[in-house]
Amino acid sequence: MRAGVLRAPSPLPGFGLSFGIMMAVLSVVVLLPIMALLGRGVVIGPAELWEMVGTKRIRAALSLSFRAALIASVFNLVFGLLLAWVLVRYRFWGRRLIDAAIDLPFALPTAVAGIALTALYAPNGAFGALLAPFGIKVAYTQIGIWLALIFIGLPFVVRTVQPVIEELDREVEEASATLGASRAYTLRRVVLPTLTPALLTGFALALARSVGEYGSVIFIAGNLPFQTEIAPLLIVIRLEEYNYDAATAIGLAMLLISFAMLLAINIIQIWSRRRIGDV
Repeated sequence: MRAGVLRAPSPLPGFGLSFGIMMAVLSVVVLLPIMALLGRGVVIGPAELWEMVGTKRIRAALSLSFRAALIASVFNLVFGLLLAWVLVRYRFWGRRLIDAAIDLPFALPTAVAGIALTALYAPNGAFGALLAPFGIKVAYTQIGIWLALIFIGLPFVVRTVQPVIEELDREVEEASATLGASRAYTLRRVVLPTLTPALLTGFALALARSVGEYGSVIFIAGNLPFQTEIAPLLIVIRLEEYNYDAATAIGLAMLLISFAMLLAINIIQIWSRRRIGDV
């Protein structure tokens, strides 16, 4: 390595060109839109932004969006782990079909997913008609929103955790069992610490996707103000009303809350990795 060069040799040549292209794409796709949103917020002013965000309708929409996204992501965290574990550790008929179906939300347009879920869980739908006699209503309620967010967020957890489970050494689990540890103890002290960083990554991805989800939710939600109206839909409504300041206020609120939540998750993830390294 030449003197003064601080980076290790790479099989991919052209560090300067690659770095420049990467920064240009990152700026156009991510940084410039965020800066434009922040710039618009500066023009409006903090006081007016706070006044707009403080209205009951916007607060209700923000609360519903983040609450539903958080509940759906926690559900996906648990059941995504179970699904990934079953797909990796067991062999059964239809396994490959289930494994392929997990990627369906990635390929399926969100509007199509919303229409399909609404058709199934509407009061006259295949599943909705079965639930109606028990007084359970899914479509046009917050339950429908959670269902749609679970549908679009589950693949993020499964596909993030699945490769880590495949790399887990079964001999460690067998050694734990040989030493007399119960299954619960092995799961809590051997398996979960190794999977925690991947689980947090999948949770963060599912949460980020769920917070901004629009297409699959608006069809099944019913979009009733103060009840089933999500923040992304309210942004679209304000844009159609040419109320760009209100749309900016909602967007900035979502940006700041999302950034705070993802920052907290990343801090926990870093702490968990350092803890695993110290063990």
